[in-house]
Amino acid sequence: MAASPQTEKFAACLRMLKDRSGRGYDRLGKEAGVSGSSLHRYCSGLSVPTDYRVVHAFAKVCGASAEELRELHRLWALADTDRDVPAVTAEENPEPEPDEPAVPAQGSPGPDDDTPPEITRDDPGQPPRSRLPGKLSSRSGILAAVVAVVLVAGFVVWLPVGRPASASPATDDRLLYSPACKSVSMGQHDECVREVQSLLARAKGRLAVDGDFGPETLRRLTAFQVLAGMPATNVVDEATKEALYGQQVSMATWTPAKVAKRIREVFVEDPGTAVSIARCASYLDPLWVLPNTNGSRNWGVFQISDARLRELDGTPLRAFDPEWNIKAAHRLWSVRRDFHDWPSCEAALKDTPKKS
Repeated sequence: MAASPQTEKFAACLRMLKDRSGRGYDRLGKEAGVSGSSLHRYCSGLSVPTDYRVVHAFAKVCGASAEELRELHRLWALADTDRDVPAVTAEENPEPEPDEPAVPAQGSPGPDDDTPPEITRDDPGQPPRSRLPGKLSSRSGILAAVVAVVLVAGFVVWLPVGRPASASPATDDRLLYSPACKSVSMGQHDECVREVQSLLARAKGRLAVDGDFGPETLRRLTAFQVLAGMPATNVVDEATKEALYGQQVSMATWTPAKVAKRIREVFVEDPGTAVSIARCASYLDPLWVLPNTNGSRNWGVFQISDARLRELDGTPLRAFDPEWNIKAAHRLWSVRRDFHDWPSCEAALKDTPKKS
């Protein structure tokens, strides 16, 4: 699908900065904190990053001026709002139903008509009758029954001690428990990742199911782990696999429109700037999470850091509650009645007209 005019303008600006830097995608990606393949997609107009900070970091690495940064932010905002239909998740695009087996025409032979010569059906409404002598047939039936009992008894005896019989085959059938998926982590690209993404999408997580374990998948995995009450390990460990297959965790949350409405209600002093700051920080996504270079993370609508959470008596789980996050951000704003806690977004929005 061809890129929209706004997306192409945004991509052209990125290409100009990249060409001017004289560096390749991989090197620029390492310095900007994003994969080289992702940068290539952005510069080619194949996709638009949902997080402006990725764009800001890339532009700074390329030596963009303050004026270029403002123009790039404007182009990104236009391209982002002009985004095509979101990526279809596995739940929205179910596997097609198998074709119905062909029904033989009346009178034509079908698969059930090829009756072995030893069996005859005198009456279509009755079960098959053996042509073998009655005594031999009876002995064969008894022998078959004895064999079946022995097989069942042997199966029961050899079941692992302490493990329910029903749990053995079901667990082995799940892809993430196969040897190929022993470890699933950042940078991986395979069917194991696709399975994780599909399970996250089934839990109402917003992400593309493409088999590529990049920053988007890491964000959703981290949010899922926090919502499930487990440590955010950045990898799909055994506890995470069990929670994903258990389907007891929901990642459903507020829509961006509802988030923006509530921000305006809380930040009555400067509603337009507050919404713009939140949009820059998290794209108004209550489950947004981003790692910092020092190992800490930022959480929720206003991307409140671990350090600020401790000051506010909060936790990552509370930060994912949009009501708590918005009110906590307003408490931070009230200290100096400005947005100094969000310096990169404040700089990007400088000289940008405010919307109320």
